[in-house]
Amino acid sequence: MEKIYVPARSTDALASVVSPERLSALVDIGGARVRDALAGRGIVNVSSTAVGGGVSELLHVMLPYTRDAGIDASWFVLDGDAKFFEITKRLHHRLHGQLGDGGPLGPVEWAHLAAIGESNASQLAASVVAGDVVVLHDPQPLGMAAVVASWGTPVVWRCHVGTEHVNEHTAQAWSFLRPHLEPFVDAYVFTRREYAPEWLPSDLINVIHPAIDPLSPKNQPMDDQVARDVLRHVGLVDGGLTKPVTFSRSDGAPGRVLHHADIIRNGPPPAPDVPLVVQVSRWDPLKDMSGVMHAFVDHVLDGLDAHLVLAGPVVTSIADDPEAAQVLNRVRLEWMELPHAARSRVQLVCLPMMDSDENGVIVNALQRHATVVVQKSLEEGFGLTVTEAMFKGKAMVASAVGGIRDQITDGVDGLLIDDPTDHAAFGRAVIRLLKDAKLRESLGARARNTVIDKFLPDTSLTQWGNVVITAIDRDRSRRPVDSV
Repeated sequence: MEKIYVPARSTDALASVVSPERLSALVDIGGARVRDALAGRGIVNVSSTAVGGGVSELLHVMLPYTRDAGIDASWFVLDGDAKFFEITKRLHHRLHGQLGDGGPLGPVEWAHLAAIGESNASQLAASVVAGDVVVLHDPQPLGMAAVVASWGTPVVWRCHVGTEHVNEHTAQAWSFLRPHLEPFVDAYVFTRREYAPEWLPSDLINVIHPAIDPLSPKNQPMDDQVARDVLRHVGLVDGGLTKPVTFSRSDGAPGRVLHHADIIRNGPPPAPDVPLVVQVSRWDPLKDMSGVMHAFVDHVLDGLDAHLVLAGPVVTSIADDPEAAQVLNRVRLEWMELPHAARSRVQLVCLPMMDSDENGVIVNALQRHATVVVQKSLEEGFGLTVTEAMFKGKAMVASAVGGIRDQITDGVDGLLIDDPTDHAAFGRAVIRLLKDAKLRESLGARARNTVIDKFLPDTSLTQWGNVVITAIDRDRSRRPVDSV
């Protein structure tokens, strides 16, 4: 088990985006309430990875501001073997209503998750005291829930994935998890109310939308020239550089873009003035990178000079996603089958992950340089890359699935496709934005305002404060008086 260091960040820094009234409510009211409830105890987060996914993104956003509020918030990443991540990826798909690899979810699989959980819990024990609030993120750490609860600590489970479409796959996933949730968890957090199983008491369910940090390297202001320079350096657009590209790290220290992207393409990179259609996501079958590619080639490419960039992390960097390399390879094989002219307009990009701040800057540059940003997911608990692009004032084309429907209002701050498998409809929406600069500008401006209103850290932190207090109160009510 690895402890992840996250430096504190002053909430004062949010003043450039968030109103004084909102900051006051967060610091003077919300922070004080949580500190009083914790009474000197801390909040301990456990996840399965520190890089490359939505959970790690959110913890990198929320923990620095939590620590600035005078709360001891820590973060640990569990260790697991290949079988463990195979099972948890299977669960990930079933919670989305998908079959996944078709493997079983039964006593044998739970025994493996429990063994990994108990091993990690034994390592975590030295860092937790009775009364700390332990937040377990997604199914991966649930194998340690029983052990953690036995320490006298309130337990919160944050489920970042889900679907409102109940079927045999979701039923199997919840039946598998239920016996290991109900006896030990004091509060639940979902991205949408519809993601919670029907057997959960409503008073234990909390709905919190993920937030982005507007000042992180991934979202900090960046002018057009710097964005082009970053993309030139990593190899995504044509042109040479005469000096290093610098940026401000999460802790305020200076940084440099040093690494290059791994790029699959046919021919030279596009010129800086060529329109780019961009999707940034993990190499996950539910992100439908292959579908984006075929929709672009079949319904966008003709008559326009736009290029497509499908960008994800280097596949070896994401420990909890054993499918990533397989998905990338499938997309690559389909790319190789495209006509030569089409291949020259599509880039498959693996972004460097050795330095998370550097990776954030590259994503920042790619989203800002894009003419149109897309997210054609088949299922999506919540699209952080959607929020990031919207904050940058980008017009989005996205699937009307899951949490994306809470992020984008069709025709107001983006365009939604009702059926993510309708490639023709997707193509029409992309072409519409490529051809209409005024529409792109108006949708993008409203998109940025939507994010400022709904998806910044102060809103989520206030909601999380309520969850922590609820979990503490419920844990105390369940224990004998002499054990509290």
